[in-house]
Amino acid sequence: MKVAAPAGLTAEALPPYLSVRQAAEYLQINEKKVYALLREGSIPATKVTGKWLFPRHLVDQWLLESTRGGVLTDRLLVTGSDDPLLHRLVHLLADELQEHAAVLYSPTGTRLGLGLLARRKANACVIHWGPAEESHRRHPALLRHHPPHKQWVLVRLYLREQGLILGRTLPADAPIEAALRPGRRWVLRQDGAGSQRFLEESLAGHGLSIDQIEPVRRAYSEREAAAAIAMGEADLAPGVRAAATEFGLGFLPLGWEAFDLVLYRDVYFRTLFQRLLQLLRQPRVRALAATLEGYAFDESATLVWNG
Repeated sequence: MKVAAPAGLTAEALPPYLSVRQAAEYLQINEKKVYALLREGSIPATKVTGKWLFPRHLVDQWLLESTRGGVLTDRLLVTGSDDPLLHRLVHLLADELQEHAAVLYSPTGTRLGLGLLARRKANACVIHWGPAEESHRRHPALLRHHPPHKQWVLVRLYLREQGLILGRTLPADAPIEAALRPGRRWVLRQDGAGSQRFLEESLAGHGLSIDQIEPVRRAYSEREAAAAIAMGEADLAPGVRAAATEFGLGFLPLGWEAFDLVLYRDVYFRTLFQRLLQLLRQPRVRALAATLEGYAFDESATLVWNG
């Protein structure tokens, strides 16, 4: 679908990269408004040798995605951190909607997920970045690194128990110092993953360092890390209790974290997203959480920050 150019301009006559003046004409607004959108980080643009340029195909996409009741209200792409309960929640919603809407979940880790959200490659991003009691400060601070953060809101999904996923030969009641003994085969997460960050801070609190660990491999999701341990490739990895439960593994708790969802304000009001929040409150989902273990629903499904 192409956005029609205003009177006097044809799409074919416009260059693929628009100047501020051309963008203003294309959008039928004044140049001051274009600069205001730039300051907000709302409109896709790049600066080359001091001059703003607007990729026309991205401007078209931005218009379509920001249209209320438009073509993208029948899909929801969630990226960011991995979570066993959220996987089940997305599957429940997809099964309910069938062919009427697409709900997709692509775990990438917290930081990469936010980068994708900022570029509108996703509709929402799940994040976790340290202890639950500090999330009210840390999560907004993380979002402010991205220019579109003024268009974002932060929704609390639930709290999760974070720690170490253990192979069956390791005792769950051992001190964290025992995890660093020579010969332990570690799976670590990628840079920018919230579980990796939690581990680094937990070790530092005991006077230890993640630099003491030489991992046998990297994992790019909670489930991949747990699967590596279950298959005998490693002995332990950072992750949440629910991932350990899924694979029948041991777990050493290190603390609780807030698991929050970042999304554009217009996406928050979509019926599709509100249906996801409704599902989260249902007894069957709470029963799933109890089976997986390691979840708490303080402030669940509530708006905790508005950009």
